[in-house]
Amino acid sequence: MRSEKIQQIVVTAEQMRTIENRIFSAGMPVAALMEKVAIKITQRLQTFFLENSITPSNKIGILVGPGHNGGDGLVVARELHFLGYSIIIYSPFSKQKELTEAHISYAVSLGIPICSKIEELQPCDVIIDGLFGFGLERPITGEIADAINTINTWNKLVISIDLPSGIHTDTGAILGTAIRADLTLCLGLWKQAFLQDEGLDYIGTSELIDFDIPLTDITAILGESPILNRITSSISIQTLPLPRPANSHKYKNGHLLIIAGSQQYTGAAILAGLGARASGVGMLSIAVPNSIKSLLSSVLPEALIIGCPETEKGAILKLPESIDLRRYQTIACGPGLTLEAQPIVQTILTANCPIILDADALNILSKLNPFFTLSSRQYPTIITPHLGEFKRLFPELIELEKNKINLAKQAAELTQAIIVLKGARTCIATPNQVWINPDSTPALGRGGSGDVLTGLIGGLLPPILLAEKPVESIVNSAVWWHSQAGILAAKERTELGVDAYTLTQYLIPALTPFVKSRERSKGYSNKGS
Repeated sequence: MRSEKIQQIVVTAEQMRTIENRIFSAGMPVAALMEKVAIKITQRLQTFFLENSITPSNKIGILVGPGHNGGDGLVVARELHFLGYSIIIYSPFSKQKELTEAHISYAVSLGIPICSKIEELQPCDVIIDGLFGFGLERPITGEIADAINTINTWNKLVISIDLPSGIHTDTGAILGTAIRADLTLCLGLWKQAFLQDEGLDYIGTSELIDFDIPLTDITAILGESPILNRITSSISIQTLPLPRPANSHKYKNGHLLIIAGSQQYTGAAILAGLGARASGVGMLSIAVPNSIKSLLSSVLPEALIIGCPETEKGAILKLPESIDLRRYQTIACGPGLTLEAQPIVQTILTANCPIILDADALNILSKLNPFFTLSSRQYPTIITPHLGEFKRLFPELIELEKNKINLAKQAAELTQAIIVLKGARTCIATPNQVWINPDSTPALGRGGSGDVLTGLIGGLLPPILLAEKPVESIVNSAVWWHSQAGILAAKERTELGVDAYTLTQYLIPALTPFVKSRERSKGYSNKGS
């Protein structure tokens, strides 16, 4: 389906420019495309204005740059003027591209006020930013920087066309200063900036304006399997092991072993176990220090809690002989272990099954030559670092590269592992592709939420492995599901009310509407079975 495919694709500024040039070379007039794009923007603005009680009585200021982004803004200004809105155009540039200059002349002929001083927009209720679109490389300075900083002090609704002016298209970095938008309407294809942490405070809510770029032109530049992709809800739901076969049983749904916890960090093992519980894994075993075994048993009665000999400080000393690593489809290791558990991590690295390493397992791995250690494994390895853990694992990469997406991709290539680089926009990299989770919430920025994700990934993997399906696809689904639970919890409890334990209680409620929608679309229901 075209709309689904378009929502997945992410481009750099260079790729977007190449795709557009291909369209123009094929015969699409620049002026015609500008009209089409701006009309689509105007249609979306009409709906948005209606939803937010913005009427023609509200004044709208439009910032116009010298290029085609400014031209888009001018066509929007013209169309809103025809709809009865009171428009003021801010155009501080003495030179514009030919097409943009033509639209300014027509705006003047229509009697739309044009100004060069930003203060003249102060009476406006809405500001539409059409200064600079994708491809900006130089810092914004001087009068334009002052104008942007002035707008950012106003308490007005701001809508940016394509990108907030001042955002680097690929990195999301702020080029001197940038517009703080409430809504950004990305044009054509998603740009990398929307999936980087740096510019998120400036982008606000984002939507894609699809102006019907032919898929043939996209694949000609990006190939059939683009390197960089957005995770979407429909892809995530399709990958989950649902619906289950009628003859399903616990052995078909797989066996997960979690190795976690210590006297100091009891909760980490519990949270990982609760994340795994929500996954529907057939069998769950959790290895913890003997001293906290009873606590885990009371919280997770369905799990097999395996007590382990422990150090004087309460960390796992060694795995008991009852644990045969060959029994498990997946092993998750790390939450709450402490650095004393290095022998445990070294043992897990030799396991003949996929493993997930998180938290202290990553800190231990950083001391074991991670490039060699991970690349020498014969089975899939998933590591889930936040940026601090990533820096400890791969300091050589950090010195050479600042783009988070590129960092994750390079680490995956060098280690042959699946890298889940956590952040406001979590990045999942394999040696061949990168997927970004576009939706999340600051509510997940609390201790323990990563432990929940580790358990969730671990629990989802066994049935996928038994069905011989790709491992990386279910990792994407787990990251998406985890964030949806955080979003729902924050919506009901505010961003302050989403501790990690609460997050586990929202995993199933967050998933249920998507699953039901999928069932309706397929025309069946599980009722009465």
